Order: sequence, then structure tokens, then C-alpha cells
Amino acid sequence: MSTTDGKAALAAEGLGKRYKRGWALEDCTFELPRGRVSALVGPNGAGKSTLMALATGLLSPTTGSIQVLGGTPGGGGTHPRLAFLAQDKPLYRRFTVEDMLHAGRALNDEWDQAYARSLVDAAGVPVKARISTLSGGQRTRVALAMALGRRPELIVLDEPLADLDPLAREEVMQALMQEVAETGMTVLLSSHVLADLEGICDHLLLLAGGRVRLAGDVEELVAGHRLMIGPSQDSEGRFPADIVVEARTTQRQATVLVRGSGPAGPPGWEAHEPTLEELALAHLRASRQSAATSGSTTTTTGVAA
Repeated sequence: MSTTDGKAALAAEGLGKRYKRGWALEDCTFELPRGRVSALVGPNGAGKSTLMALATGLLSPTTGSIQVLGGTPGGGGTHPRLAFLAQDKPLYRRFTVEDMLHAGRALNDEWDQAYARSLVDAAGVPVKARISTLSGGQRTRVALAMALGRRPELIVLDEPLADLDPLAREEVMQALMQEVAETGMTVLLSSHVLADLEGICDHLLLLAGGRVRLAGDVEELVAGHRLMIGPSQDSEGRFPADIVVEARTTQRQATVLVRGSGPAGPPGWEAHEPTLEELALAHLRASRQSAATSGSTTTTTGVAA
């Protein structure tokens, strides 16, 4: 796969990053098409933060390459059309909201003050209030306005909903999706809460053990799998091993995620289309089991890549 045509918002080819303790990412190849909302999913230590740091130019690859909007991140800092919102939402706590917006204008060559202010006003955040006095949801809305004020083509969000209550999570996601609809920007959204991503993300990038385990259009990935449910005593050997992603058995029933969208399966078995959460969790559990069996955290055995 070539990553040099600039058509992808984010593209990696053979991408790897090694620290003293070992490989955080290894041999990662994928493309995130422009205009998509992509879920970046994986357990702690999967390489998500390293990937985001490589995309923003905070780190340099050990092997392979990464491109952002057709260019290579590096010494010049973050791509001018990329915005990054870190999990800790770095805001100056002694500043007022208005001070933060003025700082955004002073620190960014490409900055839309009126647009950033409109996002704060739409969230009902008082501009004269100090950052330290705001609720978690309000701080997130200010941080999002600071990121979107750059008018990015690509925005990278690291666990933006982690410290929010359910209502605030919903409000922040609605605000973000409204901006996506109006501007057509590309979003890479990291989250541990898969339920937050269902119905929002149309692209998936799943990492485990420093490797890409699943990547592509959500509808195509879901359609390319079947969740088979049948009697537990009748599960052994019912499906070819090369199509089984994961098999789980209880006393009452067996649940098997298989690749493919073909026949319904053996008599007495029901075939269902998996949800995004079911699909992602099955591949993550299968990756962990494969790593435990082989003694390696980077194997891709038994997992779609």
C-alpha cells in the first residue's frame, strides 16, 4: 500500500517505534481516509499514545513512515492543519476562558477567533470565568474550542470523554459531530468506552500488542463477520479454525465470532451481525489469548489485520 499520494488524512507504512524497554509499535500499515470519524481502540499499552505522538510530530519513527495530510510530521512541529487534544486537556488554570481564546490567537498562525468564541458561547461557558472554576464538561468544551479554533482538517482526540459524566459525554460528542458535519474534517478519536463510539465512528483502527489488528470501514468490517450462537455442547469443531476469531462457551450456550458473511451455520445455530463493541472486544480478547499462547505481545495469529 502506498502512502505517498496524499489522499489519506493519516497513513502509515511499516511504522514502528522502539523505546529502551522494547517496541511500542511495530510494522503498522494503515490508511485513514479523509472526512472519516475513526475510533482508535486498544487496551493500555497497545501503542495508541505512541501513534498519536508520531502523528503530531512529538516523536519520530524508528522504522517505516507516517504521513499527515500528505506531509511528513517532524522538526517543523505539528502540521498546521492538524489539531491535537490531549487527555489532560492542557489549559492554563489561572486564565479566564477569554484569556485562553486570546492565547490561541497569539500562538496560532491559522486561528479563527470568532469561530472559537462561538463554540464557547454555544456551550454556555462564561468567558469571564477562570479555567480552574469550570466543571469537567466545561473545560472539555473550552479545550475543544481551542483545538477547533485552528480550523483543522484533521483532529486527534486522546480520551476526550474520560472524566465526564454521561450527560456531558453526550453533549461533547454532539458538539463534535456537528462540527464534523459542517466542516468535513477528519477525526481520530481514542476511547476505552466502546459504547461512546457506536453510531458515531464510521472507521476503526484497532491496536493490540503494538500492531494493527483490525482497520477499515466499520460497516464493511461488521458485515465481514458473523456472531454465531448455538448449544455449548455442540460447539467443538463446528467452524473451520481459520475463520474463527474467538469462541466463548458457557454452560448454556456457545458464542463464536467468525470471519465471512456466508452460510448461516450448522443446524440449531443462529447468525447475527456483531455490533462494533462485540467485534472490537472479540478481536482484542483473541489477540491477548494469542499473545499469551505464543509468549509474544506482537503476534497476529488468529486475528484479522
